Amino acid sequence: VHIHENQLPSYVINLDPAVGALPYGCNIDIRDTVNYKEVMKQYQLGPNGGIMTALNLFATKYDQVMDLVEKKADELSYCFIDTPGQIEVFTWSASGNIISEMTAYSFPTVIVYVIDTPRTTS
Repeated sequence: VHIHENQLPSYVINLDPAVGALPYGCNIDIRDTVNYKEVMKQYQLGPNGGIMTALNLFATKYDQVMDLVEKKADELSYCFIDTPGQIEVFTWSASGNIISEMTAYSFPTVIVYVIDTPRTTS
């Protein structure tokens, strides 16, 4: 939201295949490529397994994502990659490692894990 309000030249990528709705616009959305519910059904997986498999499938084409970002790199201030909220699904998976390494190879990269604290109380 901040980048849109302040018109910062940015590229936004959503890598959460299970998110219902995004409160921001994005340039690339994994949901346009991989249907999370179909992955769960086809491979008989639960929610986390479905997310991991969807990310694995998407990671096989991540070079195409990087090509798109690299074409715009000179015009951008930031590239934001929104990952699934289940930190273990991204950080401890092969696809998370591939995506992180490919991004870090091409651009200065910082990984930040943000917790929605109001939702963590019981």
